[in-house]
Amino acid sequence: MPDDIPKLWVTRYSEELRTSPVCMSAPSIPNLLSLRGASRGRGRGRGRGGLSRGPGSGGSQDSTIQGTDNDAAVSRLSAVELGYLSDPFARLFVQAAPGPATRRMPIINRGTYTRTTAIDMLIDRFLATTDSSRPRQIVSLGAGTDTRPLRLFISPNPTHRNIAYHEIDFPSMIARKQALLQSTPQLRSLLSSPTQLSPTTWQTSSLITNANNTLTLHALDLRSLTPASTPLQTLSLTAPTLLLSECCLCYLTPAEASAVLSHFTANISSSTPLALVIYEPILPDDPFGRTMTANLAARGITMPTVPAYPTREAQEKRVREEVGLERARSETVDTIWELWVPEQEKQRVDRLEGGLDEVEEWRLLAGHYVIVWGWRGHGLDMEVSAESETAPSRRGSEDTIGRVSE
Repeated sequence: MPDDIPKLWVTRYSEELRTSPVCMSAPSIPNLLSLRGASRGRGRGRGRGGLSRGPGSGGSQDSTIQGTDNDAAVSRLSAVELGYLSDPFARLFVQAAPGPATRRMPIINRGTYTRTTAIDMLIDRFLATTDSSRPRQIVSLGAGTDTRPLRLFISPNPTHRNIAYHEIDFPSMIARKQALLQSTPQLRSLLSSPTQLSPTTWQTSSLITNANNTLTLHALDLRSLTPASTPLQTLSLTAPTLLLSECCLCYLTPAEASAVLSHFTANISSSTPLALVIYEPILPDDPFGRTMTANLAARGITMPTVPAYPTREAQEKRVREEVGLERARSETVDTIWELWVPEQEKQRVDRLEGGLDEVEEWRLLAGHYVIVWGWRGHGLDMEVSAESETAPSRRGSEDTIGRVSE
């Protein structure tokens, strides 16, 4: 990373961070979920399931980081309304505000598109290489307002069935999502009314295309999950399982994050196929990363796992040695855009807003975010590359759950 980063870039992003009423999702560098244009809306807050305790710690920090999902929901809607993604549920999770409420900068819309598409592809790969006639599990850590289970449930893809989708988040966040599921006609026609299984657990099931799919909401603090704690209610210990953390575990201390992952590896049978997908910032120590670290540290937000796993290599080592998975891979968001998105799709995306002027800014920003994934177990194959049959260059973006038609 060059030392002579143009001051204009740092000044521009620092000013946006300084004036933003809602803290960024990442204190080390601006989050692709969160950077905003001149106009914005009000999304429902997203919890991250448990957060690190630094300056401004405790409940106040928990509440602050829960609020970052406001930006995530609005950024998702921006990408949908401009045509980057198709998501019939995005609008349901963003409250209306006067004026053009959702427009984000092109660089952020591309980031939202790339991250969403890449994670959808990895989930598709997991579902395609496990037996769709038997139950499979996806466990989303700090799920917030994520619409992915809803998109999976209406997908025509034959592998998108027999899915037990689990979402873990703070009780206040789960209560909001449960209320939305019960009060929104579009969602009531898709899912059964949530059934309370325990004081902290609710479950609903698909009513349409994939009737064997279930969504279970767990209202708890992720920090309560340890290798010795009781497994989540309804979690199968023998069904193939994928764990998903989108900018969630990075808010915990390394020890807390490791304990959460060890909760699942300790309880799920060692012979059961298990996969992990993590999206987090990296490179906090180069000039760009240091500037953003200082900017957001002043706001009292910490992301302890970023300096603990500062590079792609460190993240892959974490997955292999700390989590105990047999294989680990990673790509930065800018590399995913270059290698996983076919040329025709790139051209379509670029035409949406007349092309991206900030090409070097994009490479710098997207190069500070990584998707790392790992897996273990007979029959499970999570290899994804430009040559893979699950890569968009072969399948086309319409086949991914990120491009479900409205």
